[in-house]
Amino acid sequence: MSGFTRDTKHYGDKLVYEALGTKWRRYHDGHCGCGLNWVTEHAEPAGFTVVRAGSGWVALTGPGLTEGVDESALTANALWEAVTGKPGEGWVETVRVMDRSEAAEKKRKAENDAAYADRRERAAQSKKDPATPAQLKYLSTLVARAGRERFDTAFNKAVKGTGVAPRGAEEKTQAALGRLTKVAARKLITALVGP
Repeated sequence: MSGFTRDTKHYGDKLVYEALGTKWRRYHDGHCGCGLNWVTEHAEPAGFTVVRAGSGWVALTGPGLTEGVDESALTANALWEAVTGKPGEGWVETVRVMDRSEAAEKKRKAENDAAYADRRERAAQSKKDPATPAQLKYLSTLVARAGRERFDTAFNKAVKGTGVAPRGAEEKTQAALGRLTKVAARKLITALVGP
């Protein structure tokens, strides 16, 4: 979403206008239609400066947009006029303030850790839990269809990095399946079901 932003981490104390590229390209193509890049051919020559750019957005500053303006009545009229060649509508926008101080980042991290703690715990536990009886039964039928060679290759790929040892040369299929964790069993099922 395009809008005015104050973000001390990325822009210092500057007020910037973060413009969504697809939105402003659509405005430009619909009104100007010159086929040129709206930032380099219209915004920059009009006196706007690109402060930072990312994938699909650009942060701009400039006269009439963020410089020499009343912050209680911010509009994108100056940018609109530079990009489209037509006067703006005068819609007043608010400023998003991004607090990225150390205290705010610690608070955000603590909230994130609390919100996702259960999910992380379940994921860690599933890497230790043994395969379910339903998984083992389904794997037995898949092994019969796949053949020993394909099963051995898929088994060794599925257990790689899980802490489960690869299949031994003389190990019985059921014994190897019995050592699987839920996660490894899921990977093995996916490998054997595929082409």
